[in-house]
Amino acid sequence: MSRRGFVDEENLIVDLYSGRGETGRYAELARAVVETNPDAIFTSGYPMVAGLKAATTTIPIVVTIDDPVAEGLVSSLARPGTNVTGVTVDAGLELYGKRLSLLVEVRPTLSAVAYLSSRGNWNRPTGDALRQAAQQARIALSHVDLGNTFSEETHSAAFNWMQNARIDALLVSDEADHNGNVKTLTNLAASARIPTMYPFRDLVVGGGLMAYCIDLLYTFRYAGGQIAEILRGENPAEIPFYQPTKFQLIVNTKAAQQIGLEIPPSVLARADEVIE
Repeated sequence: MSRRGFVDEENLIVDLYSGRGETGRYAELARAVVETNPDAIFTSGYPMVAGLKAATTTIPIVVTIDDPVAEGLVSSLARPGTNVTGVTVDAGLELYGKRLSLLVEVRPTLSAVAYLSSRGNWNRPTGDALRQAAQQARIALSHVDLGNTFSEETHSAAFNWMQNARIDALLVSDEADHNGNVKTLTNLAASARIPTMYPFRDLVVGGGLMAYCIDLLYTFRYAGGQIAEILRGENPAEIPFYQPTKFQLIVNTKAAQQIGLEIPPSVLARADEVIE
């Protein structure tokens, strides 16, 4: 935004709010944010967006979210038609199929996968897309339920459950709340020796095995540009959602060694980034 003429504490004031991983508090937090009457709001993920949209139909909201059309937040990506615009990070069923196929490549004997997410994520269109992808791949899928809280305790409880279940690999949901527990999540996966596919590069840099994901830095830069447009008077209803077309494969070979897994050369050759 600074490149677009908005400089923090000069002509821009940014107030930060956090739900601290307690998704059950997001509606209350959304109302508190709206009461401050900001010129624009930026956030990520369905629970917070839904809370904000319920609290205001006039304050512009810029979001990063999986599929705003399927979630009923906007009428179309090209013309949102509401006070919500932003970036969609969902490539549809193909994205989940790709992540599953990559897990199969690194563990060919894979037959049962667990999906780590909040209860709300599992019950929304995201969960439906993943269940369809698993069915097409003929892979048994189990949901590891974090409930409404992302914390060291809930992640630890999830891995305790998986230790007693017959799980060959793990998929982590595209919920930004996981990023508050990077070390906990990646250390638990390493200790359990479970090959894990993550949704963000930061989780692989932090010790995770692999990710197939969008470039989050570019995504946030793009969203910053949308916020700048809004602050200059553009109507969010007329600002198209941006849909990334490039996804990155990132592999951490040190994490693979820790769990006794050999990454096939074919996967390493296709990786956009290999962390050693």
